[in-house]
Amino acid sequence: MMSYLGIALVLGLMTGAWAQLLLHNVTRPPCDSPDVEAAALVAQDYLNSQHTHGYKYTLNQIDDIKIITKPDGTETYVMEVDLLETTCHVLDPTPVANCTVRPKVATAVEGDCDVVLKKVGGVMSVTAFKCKTEESTEDLCVGCASLLPLNDTAGLAVVSASLINFNNKTGKESLFAIMEVGRMSTQVVSGGARYLAEYVIVETNCTADDSDDNCVPLTHAMAQRGFCQVAGVSSSHSVDCSIFAASSMMPIVDTNGTVPVPAPVVHVHAGNLPKVHGLRHHKLTALHDPDLSGLLSAESGESGESDESIVPVVPVIVVPVGTEASPVVVVDPAVGMDAPVVAGVVKREAPGPVPDSPAIVLAPVRVCPGKKKFF
Repeated sequence: MMSYLGIALVLGLMTGAWAQLLLHNVTRPPCDSPDVEAAALVAQDYLNSQHTHGYKYTLNQIDDIKIITKPDGTETYVMEVDLLETTCHVLDPTPVANCTVRPKVATAVEGDCDVVLKKVGGVMSVTAFKCKTEESTEDLCVGCASLLPLNDTAGLAVVSASLINFNNKTGKESLFAIMEVGRMSTQVVSGGARYLAEYVIVETNCTADDSDDNCVPLTHAMAQRGFCQVAGVSSSHSVDCSIFAASSMMPIVDTNGTVPVPAPVVHVHAGNLPKVHGLRHHKLTALHDPDLSGLLSAESGESGESDESIVPVVPVIVVPVGTEASPVVVVDPAVGMDAPVVAGVVKREAPGPVPDSPAIVLAPVRVCPGKKKFF
């Protein structure tokens, strides 16, 4: 009799939970499910397309997901995702899936974003997002290069000297100007301070036979652009520049091949060196919510509303010991309608110490956050 009572109690709680879930039309699928992963990649590509300075970011982890379904079938995905900066500049035509993630010892940069997407007719699109970007402070080593502000005078002097060196030796018809400094760092070596920098260059209206004093950077889409890395000091350094293909400024297709995403346009700074603030890295666009969706969290990285206010949690059921433990099936409503069920047994309350009567407590299946792809 008691075993049937236990099953009835569990089923009653499940019925109430599902009724409330259906009333709100909210599901919470596993973070690593294929549909959620596809939505996260759409978010990744859209965020990169809105990021007009610095480097591309790649998906590292899906922290949370809930899907709100309207009566007309429109689905709204509210996601929390973690991104990591890669070594590919936003103008680099290399697909972000093939870009190298910057390691922690080189001061990795992490993006923490809340993203709202709508799925209509099978097509996913981003409607709002909110991001914060921070340097990773983990695994930094003594003696490793440390980031400098992007307007550091000594670092910019090395950048300027290296560009002159490149223009003198390139043999190309056009001279290049500095378009953007992506990153600068310094490292103490046996000979003193050593500088490392990465910057983007753009074709100018000057040829190799002209003076570069009055060169004007070209702004049209087909102007040549490139990426340079320099190491050393102003008087002695090595510089390596690679020129992007002209097609890198043309529209590209996102990771899923479904939504055309325009390549980001980086604005050319006037003068030989950009006048940037004292930040040490380029940040993701902080906020985009033109429709005031109300679905973004008050602070990025935290849910906009309590999970308990949307989806009830099935508590542990305690029934007296009187018969053998009866197997039951418990579904965690926070997982979602299509989530797998969890088989187990209910915990039984013993009238006194019963050493030979073990109890098994069912814990909800942990489906979020998802697995980390990198670190």
